[in-house]
Amino acid sequence: MFLSIQDIVAQFSSWVWGLPLLILLIGGGLFLFIYSGLVPFRYMGHAIAILRGKYDKHDSPGDLSHYEALSSAIAATVGMGNISGVAIAIATGGPGAIFWMWVSAFVGMATKFFTCSLSIMYRGKDENGNIKGGPMYVITEGLGKKWKPLAVFFASAGLVGTLPAFQANQLTQTLVDVFQVNEGNLFTSKLLLGFVIALITGLVIFGGIQRIGKVAGKLVPVMVVIYLITVLTILVLRIEQVPEIFSLIFSDAFSGKSVLGGALGTLIITGVKRAAFSNEAGLGTAPMMHGTAKTKEPIREGLVAMLGPAIDTLLVCTLTALAILSAGIWKNFSGNGISLTLASFDAVLPASIGSIILTICVLIFAFSTLFTYSFYGFSCLSYLTNSKIGKYYNHIYIITIVIAAIIKLDFVINLIDSAYALMAIPTVLSTLILAPKVKKAATDYFTRLKNQTT
Repeated sequence: MFLSIQDIVAQFSSWVWGLPLLILLIGGGLFLFIYSGLVPFRYMGHAIAILRGKYDKHDSPGDLSHYEALSSAIAATVGMGNISGVAIAIATGGPGAIFWMWVSAFVGMATKFFTCSLSIMYRGKDENGNIKGGPMYVITEGLGKKWKPLAVFFASAGLVGTLPAFQANQLTQTLVDVFQVNEGNLFTSKLLLGFVIALITGLVIFGGIQRIGKVAGKLVPVMVVIYLITVLTILVLRIEQVPEIFSLIFSDAFSGKSVLGGALGTLIITGVKRAAFSNEAGLGTAPMMHGTAKTKEPIREGLVAMLGPAIDTLLVCTLTALAILSAGIWKNFSGNGISLTLASFDAVLPASIGSIILTICVLIFAFSTLFTYSFYGFSCLSYLTNSKIGKYYNHIYIITIVIAAIIKLDFVINLIDSAYALMAIPTVLSTLILAPKVKKAATDYFTRLKNQTT
């Protein structure tokens, strides 16, 4: 019997996210965490000062300020993965999956520090002399031209991994759930919503990286504040359950009993996959954005980038998980990721207020991600061809939004997860090889910083 495309993609996703990749992502991140000597973590205050613009110089090479680069990267990571992805992790792996998301985030902070420092250290240029960043340039500029096949491998996987399928699918599903579209009009409604989402996205992404950076810089603070206030309200209303929820997360993390009946290894993989989808540490997307930052100091951008997983997974994902678990409906709920989150919010907040606020948050979260991801795909296609051809990726991107609005969630998740796994291989391998370069640069930078303050 012939397998369908959905079955093939599902089987490949299950295979590629096996033990070897888990060791590479978590083991590699843990090595970088230890190898850094935890020095970057001791400079959180300095990272925030950089983010606030204290060290910005307009004549530095690059396109975006430190703040715009981080905002754009967070706009890509703080998105549907934080709302729908967390719900999927709980639905498939149980509360214990959240613990492994935390573990992945801590090692991910170290990974982000190294990968994004390298993205400045080994920047490349396109055929017009414009500065470019990302793992493909780190590989060719840092490891040499003989490693180019690995760079091509990353960029090729990136063409699929940065497609807006998950965001478009879940944004459409949110609107369908909120407006309670009946089955008879479901396909037409989703198709129409897909066209509207594509139109709005196109108005921004065809304006280039500067417009994306400015829009993201304004959207990110607003979306995070609104969402945090809403989730904190839910937690206040269910405050008596919070200690029990934390206890459940920790105990379930080592129980070896996921919701789907898998072993402990399955539970860990679920948490790592959803954390990777959420904060993208080790996947190589963020270095493409941070590589455009206006700076001559690689370590500064690495420190700023390190804040991403902390904001994304340790803060936003944790609050989402607590809100869902406190509602108490996750055990017997049947539906996709965003539907569980919507139902959980409505179970606690009165008169559908939860659905309304969450819909607003989802709109901002999803669109900010949609705006940013287009740049990643453009960067990958530009590397494989040239900037002129790379611009056509935006057209493919827009078409994908419409298609993703009407296809099944399972296929979307397996497709993107597969591409992410393939992207992680060259990103982490090149980072581990070049890690000594970053450590040497960090020692030099922090020595100079200390001399300036003494």
